[in-house]
Amino acid sequence: MDLKRREPEELRQRYRYFVFTAVIIFFFIFIRLWYLQVVKEHEFRLLSENNRIRLKKITAVRGLIMDRKGRVIADNRPSFNVMVMPEDVDNVEMLSTRLSQLLHLKGDEIEHKIKDRDRPSFQPVEIKRDISWKQLSLLKTYRLDLPGVELNIEPMRMYPQGNMAAHILGYVSEIDKKELKHKSDYKMGDCVGKCGVELQWERYLRGVSGGRQVEVDAVGKELRVLNEVPPIPGHSLYLTIDLDLQRYGEKLLGKKAGVIIAMDPTTGEILAFCNSPAFQPTLFANGISDKDWETLVSHPLHPLQNKGIQGLYPPGSVFKIITAAAALEEGVIEPNDILECSGIYFLGNRGYQCWREKGHGTVNLYRGIVESCDIFFYQLGAKLGVTKLSRYAKGFGLGTLTGIELNGEKRGLIPTAEWKRERLGEPWYLGETITLAIGQGYIVVTPLQLLNLIGAIANGGVLRTPRITKYIKDVTGVMLLEYKSKEIGRLPISKVTLDKIKEALWGVIKDEHGTGRAAYIAGVEIAGKTGTAQVIKLKGIGRRLKPEEMPYEQRDHAWFVAYAPAHDPKIAVVVLIEHGGHGGSAAAPLAREMIKKYLSLK
Repeated sequence: MDLKRREPEELRQRYRYFVFTAVIIFFFIFIRLWYLQVVKEHEFRLLSENNRIRLKKITAVRGLIMDRKGRVIADNRPSFNVMVMPEDVDNVEMLSTRLSQLLHLKGDEIEHKIKDRDRPSFQPVEIKRDISWKQLSLLKTYRLDLPGVELNIEPMRMYPQGNMAAHILGYVSEIDKKELKHKSDYKMGDCVGKCGVELQWERYLRGVSGGRQVEVDAVGKELRVLNEVPPIPGHSLYLTIDLDLQRYGEKLLGKKAGVIIAMDPTTGEILAFCNSPAFQPTLFANGISDKDWETLVSHPLHPLQNKGIQGLYPPGSVFKIITAAAALEEGVIEPNDILECSGIYFLGNRGYQCWREKGHGTVNLYRGIVESCDIFFYQLGAKLGVTKLSRYAKGFGLGTLTGIELNGEKRGLIPTAEWKRERLGEPWYLGETITLAIGQGYIVVTPLQLLNLIGAIANGGVLRTPRITKYIKDVTGVMLLEYKSKEIGRLPISKVTLDKIKEALWGVIKDEHGTGRAAYIAGVEIAGKTGTAQVIKLKGIGRRLKPEEMPYEQRDHAWFVAYAPAHDPKIAVVVLIEHGGHGGSAAAPLAREMIKKYLSLK
């Protein structure tokens, strides 16, 4: 009997369905295999190669930064960094937990970095930079339990002089996403100069990174090197500063908030640029912690601010140099003309005091500058007017950028009647003019602007661009760039006027009644000018309080500008001590020591 005929019709029907389904399934499998192996062959081949062959970056050594004598100020050292290749990690949560225990980091932070979707494929993620030797040993010990973990050695910026010259050098730190949009030749994880000369000369200091093509196994372990392109080190940057003078200036400042800048007035070379308080640039190279950052930004004395080019202060009596020069040029006064100082100058019903309560008596131009008589300059200011005072101030380089190769420089402010009307909607008053004549009121300047001013007087009237960079050399010592300062203007006064001003500035120190007598050095001719800039407006007429009788934040700022030797200038100095009181007692002695130190080095 035929078994097929005895087979139930229902079973035969199911069999046909099964065969048809199997054919359809295998057909789709065949189509999928064909698609993966033929259509997507190139893409999967690349993925396979990327999984087996990795390109590893070799970071170039950043160029050295040295002082004018070739002594190293910024160097490099090796840093061991922990990296993770996410494609080699099967269990991200478990790996994050293990790394958090070994590196003392939060597990969720590590997990977030590994799962970052903005990262290009087969690019390692940096978990922690510059680990300790103990952490390095632990990672080596538990290597087999940490799939996808790599150790990368790269150069890290270090500053062997600590926080010395921090505001000149600036610092380097990891590039952020905002910067990446404007720097196409950088990648996430690269370090870049953020401020100071590290930023200004980034293109020379950075160097050119190399790479290594390596073959790895299934867990990412390196098997062999297939090809290697060596990195090109960055170029060496030589600054104009003298390390000995820089160190000495910072020692003089100590814990005082202020600035000392020294310059060669004939070339514009900055010899020392001291800011206090300072910061540790190394903190940023290693990735600054939230705690350290909060400490810096909340510090009442603002250690991150470069006070030399960003601090804005009334110039005080240093501005009397400009008022005197303008009065001579405009014929308002002759050098031997006499004006009276009784201690109080009345303008309408209001009295304006001189710093000397009983006044200076009869005063000519020489005595007015030497003894810094306020009332003498009140009268000159009233005759000159705000327009002429402002014009001469700008001619002396105030209210404009000096052009120094440091980022963040501020212009300051030279007020005019038009400025006040536009800004405050009020007219200019004569009382504001006489206040401006002694460097008070709305006017603010930077210490570097006053240094440039006194430097121009020292060199015969030429305003120059102050410069910090001397030259740049490559690793073989070949000169690539020699930086020279430029003439940016000339003082708007005649040689006769300039000579009269210089004579009086010399008297500020050598004359027994000079306000800068504290800067006197036997055998060295020094010319200069003291300045005391009010922080708060004086109320009424009466005895002026001594600095020690006032709260710190209400004390006057102390200024002193000088150059030496007076008849053959080699150095110009500006000293500003925030809330230091009188320029003659707080700032002049520091300038004296800087000049003495530099001449001894010469």
